[in-house]
Amino acid sequence: MTLNVCERVNATTARIPAAFVSARVTALSGLAITVAGLGGLAVVGDRVTLIRRDGSEIPAEIIGFSGHHARAMAFGSLDGLGNGSEVRFPFFTGPRAHGPGGSLRISDAWVGRIIDPLGRPLDGKGPLPPGPRPCPVRASPPDATMRARLGPRIDLGVRAMNLFTTCRQGQRLGLFAGSGVGKSTLMSMLARNTACDVAVISLVGERGREVREFVEDDLGPEGLAKSVVVIATSDSPPLMRREAAYTALTVAEYFRDEGKSALLLMDSVTRFCQALREIGLSVGEPPATRGYPPSVFAELPRLLERAGPGLVRPDGSAGQISALFSVLVEGDDQNEPVADAVRGILDGHVVMDRRIAESGRYPAIDVLRSLSRTVPGCNSADENALTRRARAILATYSEMADMIRLGAYRPGSDPAVDEAIRFQPAIEAVLSQGRHERATLEQSFAALRDALAETPIPEPAVPANAA
Repeated sequence: MTLNVCERVNATTARIPAAFVSARVTALSGLAITVAGLGGLAVVGDRVTLIRRDGSEIPAEIIGFSGHHARAMAFGSLDGLGNGSEVRFPFFTGPRAHGPGGSLRISDAWVGRIIDPLGRPLDGKGPLPPGPRPCPVRASPPDATMRARLGPRIDLGVRAMNLFTTCRQGQRLGLFAGSGVGKSTLMSMLARNTACDVAVISLVGERGREVREFVEDDLGPEGLAKSVVVIATSDSPPLMRREAAYTALTVAEYFRDEGKSALLLMDSVTRFCQALREIGLSVGEPPATRGYPPSVFAELPRLLERAGPGLVRPDGSAGQISALFSVLVEGDDQNEPVADAVRGILDGHVVMDRRIAESGRYPAIDVLRSLSRTVPGCNSADENALTRRARAILATYSEMADMIRLGAYRPGSDPAVDEAIRFQPAIEAVLSQGRHERATLEQSFAALRDALAETPIPEPAVPANAA
């Protein structure tokens, strides 16, 4: 008992800085702040505090160096800062309790709460209870040779995804969609319906007006009760928008390391990359592909690889982070740089199509362009045959849709086209789902099996006055 108390005291005192080094602001250029006086003490990722002229404080982070001067960027507005403003840097005599980027003391009591990227509550429910250990925000992915394999298939509660992009525990999927196609609604359905222990939702650069609508209407009390929501609105500084992604991964990693099955929903990776672009250009990085500096595409895999299975525990079990990262494709271009880079890293992709949404079918998932790389191994042979047949029918109908609408196709000319015309409406009905409707894996495959059941082609009605 005495040893345990001593360890706790040592851990607490290790987090207390021995002193604060005082430095000064020497220049402000755009979003970047030049700081003199830190010497060789600070490294990239270290946190400092900027002191406004009125005495209020702004947290900031060291993002680079130029000669003997450090370059910092603030987590808040730069109003009130000027040449000569004080900068405080905490100095530790011993090993730091965490690496660059800071840490969060997460606990199970965070479930059901709404927080900002710095771990501060936004829901008015009081302070967040601290956890037993610091969790570094800028963590490395688990060792590839030591992390567990994917778990059993996971019930997402959405028929179109259960059927055509079946997901396993620990899998990472990308959700590719333009604006206004129903992406947020689909993510709220996944948060409510997915069979998981806890859901972590990261809203990166979300419109402020839509935050309460998402939390209260789309997510609802049922979804919030098992979720941790991290929010950085579109008017937040780029560091806050970037940090929203790191914080969400850190929270999900905490629950994974506890042996739980966590669902991570991030909306969106595109806005995370846009924040990185603003940071990189402020440091002086050269713009490359569509204005994105090279560091953006180096940081993407470091973020996305943190999701997935955890390390194998002594009892052979392992926690999982099943993740779905949304990508806001610019101009509905599925091959734009961020979408192309994310697609190559993740384990599958779900494409939402504007034309399907305009036709009134929700969720507007284009199953012909969506895939999960784990489907062959997690579904039975009968289920795989069922979905292959449904895909073939939808593909045939898509190829002949224009001719069918124009009346240029004559029934009986091609048996495959006749089959597609007969079954396509039933398949579309299976893919359509209300926002508050839940469909299990078994129900999803049963519905598709019924839709593809062989039924006789209805004979044309005979007029009553026919001879």
